[in-house]
Amino acid sequence: MQTILGANGIIGEGLARELRKNYTHQIKLVGRSPEKVHPDDELFKADLLDAESVVKALENTQIAYLTVGLPYDSKIWLQDWVIVMQNTINACRKNHCKLVYFDNTYAYPQDSKIQTEDTPLTSNGEKGKGKKRAAELLLKAIANQEIEAVICRAPEFYGPGKTKGLTNSLIFENLKKGKEPKVFLKDNVLRTLIFTPDASKAMALIGNTSDAYGQTWHLPCDDNRVTYKQFIAEIGNQLGREVKYKVLPWIVLKIGSFCDKNLKETQELLPRYAIDNIFESSKFKTRFPDFNVTTYAEGIKLIINDYKIK
Repeated sequence: MQTILGANGIIGEGLARELRKNYTHQIKLVGRSPEKVHPDDELFKADLLDAESVVKALENTQIAYLTVGLPYDSKIWLQDWVIVMQNTINACRKNHCKLVYFDNTYAYPQDSKIQTEDTPLTSNGEKGKGKKRAAELLLKAIANQEIEAVICRAPEFYGPGKTKGLTNSLIFENLKKGKEPKVFLKDNVLRTLIFTPDASKAMALIGNTSDAYGQTWHLPCDDNRVTYKQFIAEIGNQLGREVKYKVLPWIVLKIGSFCDKNLKETQELLPRYAIDNIFESSKFKTRFPDFNVTTYAEGIKLIINDYKIK
């Protein structure tokens, strides 16, 4: 049995499909209101903040995947990520199962240095601190040989379906609604984005590779990094028309944060939109050379078709 904790998000759903396709038909989906991806998926209702609930959720599990997303609120991230992680570690230990943790880059410093698996977790942001504490709990458990585990880390998402992320919400969602796309701060700095189906596929591969455990892995992204100016130009190229967009400066985002909670919660991430953001995934590509990474052009085409953008 392979179990996905927090299975209703885009990563969890993609992971369930990939596991079924290539690794196992015994899949358990766990969440407060889990929904089947396949007709014979096993569902288990659980609150990951409840220690005993997590233990029961992982019964008869060989590999657990932690892909849960918490409400986008700094106070919740600071308080709840360590609880979720500790409960998951304890449940994996009691059930003798492996753990694959899907992490993001919030704990990385907000600078233009190339991000690798060795980048220190030194973010000063509240969400970054919450993610750092969770990652350090797991790294300690790995070092102490409490459980077999692996960290899979990804940068900002873009992708089809219900993918959440600033690129999807500001660019593709606006285009879908017939509105002008928006970009934070600058359109001429390099971005690293991960195509969500690639993230799910890579995580399933790592989870089912025995020698991948005990490490941190950056999930694979297109190495031909682009600026948002180039990214939107490619959208226009595929649509056969010019796509006009607006760059939102600091002052507009600051004023907007006073009346928009999501924008307020995004403030700690804004520095990375003013500089090159280079996320390096060569470790994964060296270990898994046959993995086919979706290019930005291919990803954009799939999203345009999925969103029915004209």
